[in-house]
Amino acid sequence: MHLDDAALAPLRERYGTPAVLEWRGAISDSEWALATYNPARTHDVTLFVVDPGGRLALIRKPHFTEGVWRPPGGGVRPHEDVAAGAVREALEETGLRVELLRYLVAADATFRNAGRELRWRTHVLLASTADRELAPRDSDEIAAARWGTPAELAGPLREILLATGRAFWRYRVALHDAALADMARVVTNP
Repeated sequence: MHLDDAALAPLRERYGTPAVLEWRGAISDSEWALATYNPARTHDVTLFVVDPGGRLALIRKPHFTEGVWRPPGGGVRPHEDVAAGAVREALEETGLRVELLRYLVAADATFRNAGRELRWRTHVLLASTADRELAPRDSDEIAAARWGTPAELAGPLREILLATGRAFWRYRVALHDAALADMARVVTNP
């Protein structure tokens, strides 16, 4: 795994020590296929991108169930700086130029399926943008992007994700909950 402690050290130094989340759960065969389609990749970066008005960038992928939206994110390439990879992913998925502000959550997940286990790491980063228009550049991977709010992610979107019954969405809800809690802590105790 190329996102080891040495690769993450500069991220922690510059953007703070993240909250730690451990998650374990059984996933379906289709979720396993999605998680292992690229066996070299066992991580993602997720970006909570906010604009000056406090809106939160959300994306929708073509395979998402109707009504499902989440913060953008993706993989950091081998030998790519983690912060640079996160900024690149934001641009590809939303068209937004972002500035990273805080390392919110480091999640360590274990996905189980049919006697197999996959260790997965997610790094959630808070970023800001002065851009107003969402214009995804990767139209094969991103069906749409829109502005939402942290309250929407914590409320109606959370309920939609949980209602799917999919383990990956339960994992995303745990990530979102942890990131929103850390964002609230940072705002009240800068």
